[in-house]
Amino acid sequence: MYSRKFVPALTAALTAALTLTGGQAYAAAASSDGQLLAARVVTYDAGASAEFKAAVDLGAAIWNESVDGVELRPAASGQRANIRVLADNGWPRAVTTSLGNGTVYIGRQAVDQGYDTVRISAHELGHILGLPDRKPGPCTSLMSGSSAGVSCKNPYPNAAETTEVEGNFGAALTRPTGAVRNVIVD
Repeated sequence: MYSRKFVPALTAALTAALTLTGGQAYAAAASSDGQLLAARVVTYDAGASAEFKAAVDLGAAIWNESVDGVELRPAASGQRANIRVLADNGWPRAVTTSLGNGTVYIGRQAVDQGYDTVRISAHELGHILGLPDRKPGPCTSLMSGSSAGVSCKNPYPNAAETTEVEGNFGAALTRPTGAVRNVIVD
């Protein structure tokens, strides 16, 4: 199911080339035409996401197969994560401190109303990757969030959303991130 980008050799090359810089990680690999590509590695800690941990991991995997400029990876034991993911009884929301950094809340209120946990996870991670809500919107738009209705189970970003994230992280590799704090309640 998650095979669009998964190539074992590429994964090995990314892991081997990993370097930490100022709390952020960058991995380098060669593209099919031999050009060097850089992906920013953003770590997440889903340890406090309770019953939603599997959905968070799937949401991260979906982003990893959808974009090349950023890779979401679980934080190693003892490592400070860029993204904290928490479960609570409110509505899902994301608090961003800068591009690729912040806190995601997987709120049980939306789940209790019937919204899909993987879509919620991918949507909230999309906010941390720099995407705003696009409401109202169709089910084909991940960032349409709850406006697509409880019947919408699509956890994948559309082409415009992936292009925007690629642009966000392509630019982030060359510019410093500022201390921006946004709270997005879906």
